[in-house]
Amino acid sequence: MDRLGRVFHGGMQKIQVGVGPVSFEDLVRVAREGAPVSLAEDALSAIDGARGVVESLAAAQTPTYGVSTGFGALATRHIPAEMRAQLQRSLVRSHAAGSGPEVEREVVRALMLLRLSTLATGHTGVRRQTAMLLADLLTHGITPVVREHGSLGCSGDLAPLSHCALALMGEGEVRDASGTLLPAAEALAAAGLVPVELAAKEGLALINGTDGMLGMLVMAIADLRMLLRTADIAAAMSVEAQLGTDRVFAPELQAIRPHPGQALSAANLTALMAGSAVVASHRTGPGNTVECNRVQDAYSLRCSPQVHGAARDTVEHAALVAGRELASAIDNPVVVGDRVESNGNFHGAPVAYVLDFLAIVAADVASISERRTDRFLDKARNHGLPPFLADDPGVDSGLMIAQYTQASIVSELKRLAVPASVDSIPSSAMQEDHVSMGWNAARKLRRSVDGLSRVVAVEVLTAARALDLRAPLTPAPATGAVVELLRSNGVAGPGPDRHLSPEIEATVDLVQSGAVLAAAESVIGELK
Repeated sequence: MDRLGRVFHGGMQKIQVGVGPVSFEDLVRVAREGAPVSLAEDALSAIDGARGVVESLAAAQTPTYGVSTGFGALATRHIPAEMRAQLQRSLVRSHAAGSGPEVEREVVRALMLLRLSTLATGHTGVRRQTAMLLADLLTHGITPVVREHGSLGCSGDLAPLSHCALALMGEGEVRDASGTLLPAAEALAAAGLVPVELAAKEGLALINGTDGMLGMLVMAIADLRMLLRTADIAAAMSVEAQLGTDRVFAPELQAIRPHPGQALSAANLTALMAGSAVVASHRTGPGNTVECNRVQDAYSLRCSPQVHGAARDTVEHAALVAGRELASAIDNPVVVGDRVESNGNFHGAPVAYVLDFLAIVAADVASISERRTDRFLDKARNHGLPPFLADDPGVDSGLMIAQYTQASIVSELKRLAVPASVDSIPSSAMQEDHVSMGWNAARKLRRSVDGLSRVVAVEVLTAARALDLRAPLTPAPATGAVVELLRSNGVAGPGPDRHLSPEIEATVDLVQSGAVLAAAESVIGELK
């Protein structure tokens, strides 16, 4: 189970990896849903062609980095042919130096798929049997144990990928499709698979990529696209239940500041609040068509599209970067034509930067969500609702501490928004003297995305109670569908105090699974 609660399962249609890039959707299917994998014929042909170049260079008298030399700061040593198999084994064993808790299964599967995608480009020089074994591990649900700490995000995610390469050699620990921990050799044998003895350059080709940080980036983008639409739902419920105006979301007002994300978020808010008797109750004039005189709502209500929209635009910038990275062949050296060339494409800066950008996005969207929630609980600002939305204020505390939970998470998200990518620590005897720390940026982003989902869930829970307290006025059909979803899933309406944590967790599950989004969309169609 991953940090957003999804469960690994197999039985899906096989994903074919070719010379072209893996799509966002296929990565999610393989990583999170357990889809099996195979190599396309064009990929096998490209792999064979590049392997021929490597074998030719391996037979030559002139040393070639990565083929017949040591690595990193030890690159000046020429390795004789009879020691090159040992060179590859030693590389993988020594670099599989991770420490700490196990990394989530979905992350390991994502980085394995992305390494396979790079192998399939024909720029790495591995043998087809090595690439095919990596595909077989994915198909059989065999997941190497990768540890939390060890990657600097330059020369790729060396330690995490080395733990995966170790499994191809039949060494180290893995978890099988059922999640059982066992030695790699046993898991391979049980699946009818034979470990490989790595040949020239293969060890390096298996470990030199940005695959871990990129896989986490792609999954975070998928999560944030869903969560930002859910945040629009939460904001609409809050504006509605706090008797705010929907006029500020009108398209002609958004058009004079033409940020695309802002326009999309504002359109969502308008659609979500359409048909609300609560909104209509504080309009004036014939047929309640004229806006009420309280048109200057607090920023956390009025500026929701500006914040959510900026977040959306940042996510789409990150998606542009991720798309370019998915189309890349990250290795050093790389096979280009009939030669092998050193390069710096393994540096994780492009990925690391946007991972840090997204942590800022998560923190700020959570921050404005918490501010909207807090307004519900203050009788001086909630426009006639009971203090803390309590049944008997003083005897009951209502949702007072739910906001504490939000505040605690938002505080953590602000700390996690501090960028990792500006913190370079030299390594490898100063040969690798500037690194991206992209893996660390990705790890903290996963915590940030999870925290954002929890903050939004508390806002949804709070706004749903407030909408109930506006009875007999009825909410908009779309926001009302969300209230009904909560009520039918163990999240009760107003009443005396009760154990609140289970209701918060139930709402978190509904947010993270996409059920809140689906409930609103079932009424008004797909949100933008």
